[in-house]
Amino acid sequence: MSGEEELFPLVCRSAVDLAGMSMAWVGIFDPESERIVPVVSYGAETDYLNHLNTSVRPGRSGNQGPSAAAYCSNDAVIIKDRVNKAGSALPAEHASDPQWGSSGSFPIQRNGKPFAVFSAYHGEREFFGDEVTNLFNELARDLTFALDNLDREKQRREAVEALRVSEQHFRAYFERSMFGMATTSPDRGWIEVNQALCDMLGYTEKELLATRWTDLIHPEDLEVGQAHYQQLIDGTVDERSVERRFIHKSGHAIDTHLALRAVRNTDQSFAYVVSLVEDISPRKMAERREQMRQDTLEQVAKGGSLDEILSQVIASAESILSNSMCSILLMDEEGKHLLSGAAPSLPEFFTKTISGVEIGLGVGSCGTAAFKGERVVVENIASHPYWENFKDLAASAGLGACWSEPIHSSSGKVLGTFAIYRKEPSAPDKQEILLIEKAANLVSIAIERTQAQEELHLASSIYENTAEALLVTDANNRIIALNPAFTRITGYTIEDLKGRDTSALHSGRHSADFYQAIWANVALKGFWQGEAWNRRKNGEAFPSWLTVSVIHNDKGDIQRHVIMGSDITDKVRTEELVWRQANYDFLTNLPNRYMLQDRLEQEIRASLSHGTLLALVLIDLDHFKDVNDSLGRPVGDQLLIEAAERISDCVRDSDTVARMGGDEFTVILPRLANTIDGEKVAEQIISALAEPYSIQSQSIYVQASVGITFCPNDASNVDQLISNADQAMYASKTSGRNRLSYFTQSLHDEARKRLSLINDMRSAIKNKQFELYFQPIVDLATGKVCNAEALIRWNHPERGMISPVEFIPLAEETGLIVGIGDWVFREAALHIKRWGELCNSGVQVSVNMSPVQFQSDALNIADWLDHLKSLELDPKHLSIEITEGLLLNASDNVKNKLLRFRDAGIQVAIDDFGVGYSALSYLKRFDIDYLKIDQSFIQNLETDQNDLVLSEAIVIMAHRLGLKVIAEGVETEAQRQLLLEIGCDYGQGYLFSRPLPVTAFEDFLMKTLKPN
Repeated sequence: MSGEEELFPLVCRSAVDLAGMSMAWVGIFDPESERIVPVVSYGAETDYLNHLNTSVRPGRSGNQGPSAAAYCSNDAVIIKDRVNKAGSALPAEHASDPQWGSSGSFPIQRNGKPFAVFSAYHGEREFFGDEVTNLFNELARDLTFALDNLDREKQRREAVEALRVSEQHFRAYFERSMFGMATTSPDRGWIEVNQALCDMLGYTEKELLATRWTDLIHPEDLEVGQAHYQQLIDGTVDERSVERRFIHKSGHAIDTHLALRAVRNTDQSFAYVVSLVEDISPRKMAERREQMRQDTLEQVAKGGSLDEILSQVIASAESILSNSMCSILLMDEEGKHLLSGAAPSLPEFFTKTISGVEIGLGVGSCGTAAFKGERVVVENIASHPYWENFKDLAASAGLGACWSEPIHSSSGKVLGTFAIYRKEPSAPDKQEILLIEKAANLVSIAIERTQAQEELHLASSIYENTAEALLVTDANNRIIALNPAFTRITGYTIEDLKGRDTSALHSGRHSADFYQAIWANVALKGFWQGEAWNRRKNGEAFPSWLTVSVIHNDKGDIQRHVIMGSDITDKVRTEELVWRQANYDFLTNLPNRYMLQDRLEQEIRASLSHGTLLALVLIDLDHFKDVNDSLGRPVGDQLLIEAAERISDCVRDSDTVARMGGDEFTVILPRLANTIDGEKVAEQIISALAEPYSIQSQSIYVQASVGITFCPNDASNVDQLISNADQAMYASKTSGRNRLSYFTQSLHDEARKRLSLINDMRSAIKNKQFELYFQPIVDLATGKVCNAEALIRWNHPERGMISPVEFIPLAEETGLIVGIGDWVFREAALHIKRWGELCNSGVQVSVNMSPVQFQSDALNIADWLDHLKSLELDPKHLSIEITEGLLLNASDNVKNKLLRFRDAGIQVAIDDFGVGYSALSYLKRFDIDYLKIDQSFIQNLETDQNDLVLSEAIVIMAHRLGLKVIAEGVETEAQRQLLLEIGCDYGQGYLFSRPLPVTAFEDFLMKTLKPN
């Protein structure tokens, strides 16, 4: 039956026709009227129902009618004698009740809730005995069952219809989607793919379904792709959005964005994955092109050689187009032949044959492109007429296609060609065309920069043998040329003075009448000679002997003035001495604070007047006090003198280097083209100061913290600029020293970043963001792995892998290093325990201890030893690495902790030995087991005899003291052999292995422990 509209009439007829009832009806509860509303009736006296009182609300007597009572109580209500109202206390439902003898009302439920009432009437009294009542109760339950079944069937049909509609919609979207869509199985196979995905990957549907997605994913993305897919299978995640590379049928890589969602069965077991695949190759290509542009321009800005820049462009292009080989050919000076520039991926025989080819039509892709000055695309070398004379050569090299772009100078001249080769015949797409154009443009910039440098060198060499300063002006006394001698004497370059009047050189020591008399004599006689004071670019006045002559044009008019001069400073040396004593530092012979302020005032005025950029650089030597305290003030003074010389060597003659006092120096850099120029000088100073100082047969290492500020960008008065530079320098010190900091808003931003990093570090251990890497330490004689160094790494959830160089200083500064070091020790112990069980071999692991951690009262060695005891791990399997500085002025606390480690059987190594200010007496006073030679000595073993001698001396000394020696940073077999020859015990470095994550180190360890 379709519903109650058929079921209820049937029940009422059956009750009357088959069960002998006088009348039967069914009523359904109406929530609005709160009544049982008759919907079906059958039999005699059905008019009785027209005015029936079936309200479920109690009447005045507090009672309800039989129908309402049965509905509300969910129980049958039987009136055995309706005439005398016997058997029930319920009121009558109708004012004029027909003379029925008895009646029964039976509740009907639907979905577990009251729904309706079935009522039946009989002419006899006492008719509704137990048997009849049970029969009608059973009938009511059957009605309930039937209604529930009807509802379930209706829901099922609605669900089926909804599913059908949903399936229709999904199928339409799946088949017509512009994005690739697929479903994949647990075994990585394709279940279903749409046409968009087939088109994207270049396969037919049948071909694609015959593969697995793991067959098509880029090899470099396979491992992480497998891991992410397994997480979907395991239920670790239900969906993931990632970027992946797939390999097109033609062989090239496609960048995609994948949206993956796991579909699970009703028991939550994995069913399949639905994937939405978007081709993002154009966007990724654009990003890579931009990165190539930035890398190349950075190399150009740093002054890289043309060969280096060409190689970088090739490497970048080939990394973007992984199935391509790139070539750069350069035009010769005649503009007729192409010479090999860079082509690392092409066969050598091919590049040698092509180099020197004369350009022209039909001379391959490149010869034709250079000749025509426009792009030439050859999709199939074997059949193209341009390659007729070279197709056999190309076939031998395995080349199928070549697309060549001419390299144009800024004036339109062809400088060479940039070409992309493919092994198979093919045509470039839009993205590849853009890459060719971008690469050719970058090569053009590099070539023109190189040519400009060569021309500048040629021009300057013309004057290099001229002994006296030479200055040339036009007829109006405007400077148009000068020679290197002039620059050496005055500090001015042509860029400084070109177009300016010679009065720019006036010292201020002569009156206007003095100069008027000179030029009057030149105009009259064409010649003047005499002594005059001029001013150097750095502001210093100096005496010179000048000769002024004129050059006339064909008409006899003055065309040029030529001024030759020489510095006669020696004549006035005595006078200058007094002046220098007042304005120069007696130790370094640099301008002192007073001279600096005077120079800075002048340069600020010049900067504001001429609209040029001025930089003020403040330099502070790091840890200079340690040198004075440990080696004495004379050594410190000599170091300051050498530092001043190194700084001066890094700047122009027109710049000012001053000593502010103590270990602070200041540099004024006027007339800069941009802030980058100032940064370059500052970075050069940092590098120069970091080189070791050899004083009194000792090597001393001092670095510098540098701050820089600019006028007028940051300030335009002396005091503010000095203050700004000081703040920037302080930022360098607090950021780890040996670096440069700008005075900008970024100082504030950097502070916030550091605070954020510190806050993140506080929860890094709890969130399991730290992990340990292990680098093997190898017995140099046997090659056996006997030790390893534990190295911490921070895998930040947002910033990725953060270098220890960045976060360890912050951890030391905040004291967080104690908790981090504790975690490292305990984590290393757990791995050692596992490796002992796995390999049945004892590998000793060393952990680094920061001086801050070692000196902290929070370091509890007893807890560490208890941890080892709980693991049943012998302490001999652990060692600690400390730095020399910790032992220089070791407190009783440090000594006691070292003794505690020794007594427990934990060995101690001195890390980075040889680079600090050490007093070797501590090697006798403390129980040290290993010395680790710093990698700075090892790097140059093969080329620097001094480093080899020093390393050998360290080994001999250590062995005499009963210590073992570990060489850090061993990268070549030659280094290993030299270390063996000088008796070094162990080696650590990339020659043997990089630092490895736990699993990789275990694999490495197992392989090295296997026989053979």
